[in-house]
Amino acid sequence: MKKFTLIKQEGNARRGQLETPHGTIQTPVFMNVATCGAIKGGLSAFDLEDVGCQVMLSNTYHLHIRPGDKLVREMGGIRKMSGWKGPLLTDSGGFQVFSLSSLRKIKEEGVYFASHVDGKRIFMGPEESMQIQSNLASTIAMAFDECIENPAEYKYTKNSCERTTRWLERCRKEMDRLNSLPDTLNREQMLFGINQGSTYEDLRINHMKQIREIECDGYAIGGLAVGETADEMYRIIEAVEPYMPTDKPRYLMGVGTPQNILEAVHRGVDFFDCVMPSRNARHGNVFTWHGKMNVMNEKYKNDDRPISEGCGCEACKHHSRAYIRHLIKAKESLGMRLAVTHNLYFYNELMQKIRDALDGGYFESFYQKYHELLATRTED
Repeated sequence: MKKFTLIKQEGNARRGQLETPHGTIQTPVFMNVATCGAIKGGLSAFDLEDVGCQVMLSNTYHLHIRPGDKLVREMGGIRKMSGWKGPLLTDSGGFQVFSLSSLRKIKEEGVYFASHVDGKRIFMGPEESMQIQSNLASTIAMAFDECIENPAEYKYTKNSCERTTRWLERCRKEMDRLNSLPDTLNREQMLFGINQGSTYEDLRINHMKQIREIECDGYAIGGLAVGETADEMYRIIEAVEPYMPTDKPRYLMGVGTPQNILEAVHRGVDFFDCVMPSRNARHGNVFTWHGKMNVMNEKYKNDDRPISEGCGCEACKHHSRAYIRHLIKAKESLGMRLAVTHNLYFYNELMQKIRDALDGGYFESFYQKYHELLATRTED
């Protein structure tokens, strides 16, 4: 059975679906980031159902540090532990490990690093990452890769790409072994490979050609949204996209703003994730169909309208801008929860409208209408 089906295409924009052991994902899709098994801002797995989330994303590194992936396994995996019933993706831990630049040492076998919690020395390589993610029992596991900073030196980047390819081969072999074991919690765990190469088009293309030869359930573009401009990011997507398998989902990791997502869908990307909607919301920065808004502005202190007229989220159905502004200023956790609820609802609604536009054959006009509007600051 073919797991990914490309239903239709308009230009480079793709409408598809991915069948997984835990349900079918309609694409393009935004995965809601629940780093430690919960959305920062006080949302649970059950709240995610209410905002239209299809896929929850949790963090391998953080769950390995605490409560520990073996404990999560004892609890039946992170889906059972959190109560999330749908598909769940875990990253490999690579981005977090490599962000600890002063606390880690990279070798061929993997990475030695110090825990940010207690300083304990830890080793993680491809096999360990797969074992941890198997214990977490996620639907989709990400391959262990090296995420390097931008800008990066060409020779180092080339060597890093070659190592990441070797690591993907090891990830594939170890996941196949784990999925063959009778006591593995999710014996149908899926694997996505990751393309790297900084902002060098030739390295990106060569690396994509290498990793597409290793059988994976999807392929990601990693190492972007880490300091380069949006135009550089779009240039790399355009360079890599023609070399990505058409019969597998494409995932742009860690991206991004509503405008970034719409631009990347326009260039052929299917999967997205980002902490931005929840992180911004906790500081009063919210997204609407008229553009961005900072609800903390003085002009909203006695505004009895919802964040966005006609929005179906619980925050907009029941509360005013003035009330949410007051709560966040008073450091009441409910204020953050309401703003996060709105932003995640907006992101999931954005993806639904993109899918509807692709289904209806009017994606290009939808793109032309919103790709700049969503990035403006609303004066409403």
